[in-house]
Amino acid sequence: MKEYDVIVVGAGAAGVGLGCMLLDVGIDNLLVIDRKGVGASFEAWPEEMRFITPSFPSNSAGFLDLNSIAIGTSPAYSLQVEHPTGKQYAQYLQAVATHFELPVRTGIDVLSITELFPGLILSTRQGSIRARHVIWAAGEFQYPHLDPFPGAELCRHSSQISSWKNIQGQEVFIVGGYESGIDAAIHLARRGVSVTVLERSDTPAWESHQSDPSYALSTFTNQRLKSAEIVSKINLGSGADICEVRLGNEGYELICSTGHCFFSKSQPILATGFQGSTSVIADLFEYREDGFPLLNDRDESSIVPGLFLAGPMVRHDQHVFCFIYKFRQRFGVVARAIADQLGLPAERLEIYRQWGMYLDDLSCCGAECVC
Repeated sequence: MKEYDVIVVGAGAAGVGLGCMLLDVGIDNLLVIDRKGVGASFEAWPEEMRFITPSFPSNSAGFLDLNSIAIGTSPAYSLQVEHPTGKQYAQYLQAVATHFELPVRTGIDVLSITELFPGLILSTRQGSIRARHVIWAAGEFQYPHLDPFPGAELCRHSSQISSWKNIQGQEVFIVGGYESGIDAAIHLARRGVSVTVLERSDTPAWESHQSDPSYALSTFTNQRLKSAEIVSKINLGSGADICEVRLGNEGYELICSTGHCFFSKSQPILATGFQGSTSVIADLFEYREDGFPLLNDRDESSIVPGLFLAGPMVRHDQHVFCFIYKFRQRFGVVARAIADQLGLPAERLEIYRQWGMYLDDLSCCGAECVC
């Protein structure tokens, strides 16, 4: 069985970006695998959904396009759009993978990972693969949180909807008031649908005074939410902790923990987030109090040497890396750790420091500022 120096699981933004960096520093015994295809999660976005982070071409000052995952590339330049759709961004990822000749193998579905001491074995539906290091970059979108309360199966999760044009009814209830819930409400309201958003928090994202879009609505979404054409169509309800949904003879009952009940004739929409792909290999991580994987300062599992995490599930202290422009900051840290373990010179990585990427520490913008 061939042993790879690195296997990257996931061919999305994190997997393609880190894969390109590894090639750039001389790690060529590398394989990127994905169960569907390059950018598949982005292609599955609802048709109307767009990036909330704007894309601008890279410039001589050394700043990357916010949505770029490789130096010298820009979705804005390639796609000629500021807020790409999921399908457009998938095209960008596919172009990057092709241009950098990234070794990608699709149709590989990982079932489990086992330690070899040293090394790791990936068990897949297509056979076993051996690697000295594994970077888990499988993302979140394909792993929606479908069972937040009894009766959730009566609803539809926002990630399972191909287009908001397909939603029937003149009135729709959405459970969850962060970006995906508000985005759904905006698109439905533009079609003339009356929408009620039910958010469990008493201090919802649309009222947050924080500047970090990991905790508050982005300016892109806030601007759309206040548009005159839809503002009268959207009712925002905070402190509505839905604990159960029931199906009656004439529709759906959405029951709050306080006992209050909302009634909907149309199937409710869940915007309850994602459980994350690390659930597939949950036994290979320890966990923080907030439920996210516990990592060392190189983004490596605290209990399985050689297993690294990349993408929106990465957390350090209060730092949240759930946007591309945030989690790409950690690419250099992982690349340097693996290069060091393989005995490769890491001088090439220094160029990445000039582009705002970290190589050997946890220095990053805090949760209270805009990165």
